[in-house]
Amino acid sequence: MNRIAQLAGVERDLGTYTFEADEIISFAAKYDPQRFHVDPEAAKKSNFGGLCASGWHTTAVWMRLNVKDIMSEVKSAIARGEQPPQFGPSPGLENLKWLRPVYAGDTIRFTRTINSIRALKSRPGWSMMQMSSAAYNQAGDKVLEFDSAALIALPE
Repeated sequence: MNRIAQLAGVERDLGTYTFEADEIISFAAKYDPQRFHVDPEAAKKSNFGGLCASGWHTTAVWMRLNVKDIMSEVKSAIARGEQPPQFGPSPGLENLKWLRPVYAGDTIRFTRTINSIRALKSRPGWSMMQMSSAAYNQAGDKVLEFDSAALIALPE
């Protein structure tokens, strides 16, 4: 059985990331310029009560850590003398939920769980990998969750 397929059902820790105020403001100024993301004083008066990261920022950090983890897995497979899987594009994600605000100074732990891998009849040699992902703040509260899929070519 392929090493990736063996990981089905196992939550993988992708690492942590601390969201700093200046980076929250910089990201939001470009991509989500709402007052509670760009103005610390206005954020204090908002329903969040303080400066918090855009959900898109939180999701983008998940993507960065996910790609870093995939690259690490590929390098490890090569180091073991194995042919690594080839990762393809994603057709998208579903059920994206930003469950709690991510405040300046919060350290978030990101995860990914492979739920299933099924061969594609329409693309010989390729499979569709279904995943669930999440992120948790330093108190252990879930702040982000979503389901996604990605094409993957598993080695023989």
